[in-house]
Amino acid sequence: MTGMTAPPASSPPLAAVDLGSNSFRLEIGELEHGRYRRIESLKETVRLGAGLDTEGMLGESAAARGLDCLRRFAERLGPLPATQVRAVATQTLREARNRDAFLQRARSALGQPIEVISGREEARLIYAGVALLQPPRRQRLVVDIGGRSTELIVGHGRTPSAAESFPVGSVSLSLRYFPGGRIDAAAFTAAQVAAAAEFEEALATFDRSHWSEALGSSGTVGAVAQLLQAAGVTDGAVTPEGLRWCIERCIEAGHVDRLVLPGLRDDRRPILPGGLAILYTLACQFGIAELMAARGALRQGVIADLHERLQVQQHARRGDLRDHTVQALQRRFAVDAAQAGRVGRAALAFFDAVCPQAEGDARRELGWACALHEAGLMVSHHDHHRHSAYLLDHADAPGFSQSQQRRVGALVLGQRGGLRKIETSLAQPGFAWQVLCLRLAVIVCHARSAAAARPALRLTALPGGVPRARLALPARLASTHPQTMHLLAAEAEAWARTGVLHLATVVASA
Repeated sequence: MTGMTAPPASSPPLAAVDLGSNSFRLEIGELEHGRYRRIESLKETVRLGAGLDTEGMLGESAAARGLDCLRRFAERLGPLPATQVRAVATQTLREARNRDAFLQRARSALGQPIEVISGREEARLIYAGVALLQPPRRQRLVVDIGGRSTELIVGHGRTPSAAESFPVGSVSLSLRYFPGGRIDAAAFTAAQVAAAAEFEEALATFDRSHWSEALGSSGTVGAVAQLLQAAGVTDGAVTPEGLRWCIERCIEAGHVDRLVLPGLRDDRRPILPGGLAILYTLACQFGIAELMAARGALRQGVIADLHERLQVQQHARRGDLRDHTVQALQRRFAVDAAQAGRVGRAALAFFDAVCPQAEGDARRELGWACALHEAGLMVSHHDHHRHSAYLLDHADAPGFSQSQQRRVGALVLGQRGGLRKIETSLAQPGFAWQVLCLRLAVIVCHARSAAAARPALRLTALPGGVPRARLALPARLASTHPQTMHLLAAEAEAWARTGVLHLATVVASA
């Protein structure tokens, strides 16, 4: 599995916002010569994951709690440029059917876009955060128990060799098996069986033979380690014996409201039974004799990843993890790299002409779409753009958030044919320009030959409310490239039907 390169020399203050299923966190820090320094850290217990109903819809009360928290975070982020902030969302918003509506409101509240990351990407970033603050000397297992998911990662140094996410967490398990806060032995047994069923398929991948030390990076592990130490049961290590002691105290209490343990915070009490059930199951299934609380977590991994991306922007010769992932996907799907390169050069030339001040990753997203627009050919030549988009939407793509991966997939889907299939994406600012440039590049490179003279087309953005573009065609094009003329005429008609962007083709005088 691809890891991150060693962190570059220094960075300005960087911020990570983690929209977790139990807590939202804001971390501001900086990297200096590979060493991390925390500037500020804020945490609020939001219980977003508890707001998901049986239909997978996020309830308004949970959404309101999250939005209020993000507004408070926005006040602290105020002075920081948008380029120095990255916000990520995890399992609850991976599951929520109405996540897009919430994310739109959340963006307004925070003043920053929020990216939903996949489970494996979350695992990769967790490992990066732990490795940043605690550089490993040996092969290690990292465990992160969140509100609605649990991540397991094995790796050495800064490179994870295996990473997986499982849809079981302290909030979801507590709600299901300890409803109303009631606790008994039968509930613990049922919760452990449910957790074991999720982890069973990973027994070989994370077997004890693959690691020498185990660290836990989540609030669950930290809370259990703290109470075990405060009670004098262990020195802070989470052990099977210590977990059994905790479970026995929970059963004796019979209800979370009567659960009194030294060092246990009130906000952790309602979800402690679910977290203990997961931890004990992991200890038994994977032979974890001792789990120590880690200093790093997802938020530090996000900052390290953002640091690397900023370095790439400052030093164009370097590529970040996403570039390496695209190259790996090209090899995996046997993409014609020469053709992808031709399309990429044409599309980026068009894009630079009409969007010279493009913000964020817009230009790079277009380049990635060009690199992978023919990935679906390995499935079928018929409707290959649809196969390409499907592969990109569902492939493991380290470094990419689900949100960005889907934007690239939508671009690839729109490379040819009617535009109605991407009309929702066309409403996004700048997307219409990206897809226009890709479609024009595919047309002018359709001969698939470096030797064939590509017609010199000039694309210009015109002022006005609705985006308008003028494509200047050389006078000789009709006689030398009649197929291209036909395709360009059809392209102008396709855009005319959308009302989103107007494309006018103009033949220059001879």
